[in-house]
Amino acid sequence: MTMPRDSISAAIRAAGAQGRPAVVGFMTAGFPDRAGFQASLAAIGGTADVVEIGVPFTDPMADGMTIQRASFAALQGGFTLPWLLGELERMQPRPRAPLLLMSYLNPLLAYGLDDLPEAAARSGVSGFIIPDLPFEESGEMRVALDRVGLALVQMVTPVTPASRLKMLCEASQGFVYAVTMTGTTGRSVAVPDDVLAYMDRVRAVSPVPVCAGFGIRSREQVARMQGHVDGVVVGSALVEVLERGEDPAAFLRSLQA
Repeated sequence: MTMPRDSISAAIRAAGAQGRPAVVGFMTAGFPDRAGFQASLAAIGGTADVVEIGVPFTDPMADGMTIQRASFAALQGGFTLPWLLGELERMQPRPRAPLLLMSYLNPLLAYGLDDLPEAAARSGVSGFIIPDLPFEESGEMRVALDRVGLALVQMVTPVTPASRLKMLCEASQGFVYAVTMTGTTGRSVAVPDDVLAYMDRVRAVSPVPVCAGFGIRSREQVARMQGHVDGVVVGSALVEVLERGEDPAAFLRSLQA
């Protein structure tokens, strides 16, 4: 039986079959404003291979200034998680690309694990990325998401020990999020040889696709990573495109060209 989480790996592998890394496009829910959310998601979801929707939070630990700024504006504009799930459920047509929610743990616990998985599934969500949920404490969340076949994506970093790297890759669903650097999102990455070697190590032990994230901003970076990753996550650069009122689909196409 095909589960919603299976659509994530399938979309990433489909891009690979076309001879290119998949592009996972990140957007902050409710930014630049709530009124334009569905239009922005339609543009991104019609171009990216997978869409990662950030759930605004007051105390982010992994986000740089761009996403912090977007999250603050969305919260000031009245964002709530029930609003987001309602918007996704009402959206017609739904995006072609699989949807992931990137959320810190507190908003999810506040919503309630008794109701969250089913509400997310009704809204077309295929999985979650939860940066502040350690693997050792993820059992309850994993069981809840398994009820409806949603993915729990694991994150690894350049300093993750080899034994833990293997454990996290084997536990990850949908894909493995391979952070390119230590620190927060937003800084551009030159993609030196040691980053490529690290990506090769992750792919060697991962049964699911591997996507590199943090600092991916240009077609040159994507081309440099080709053959070392299955996909790239484009976050701050895409949020800045929306912030400037530019066309997110055109920007994403420029990375896939």
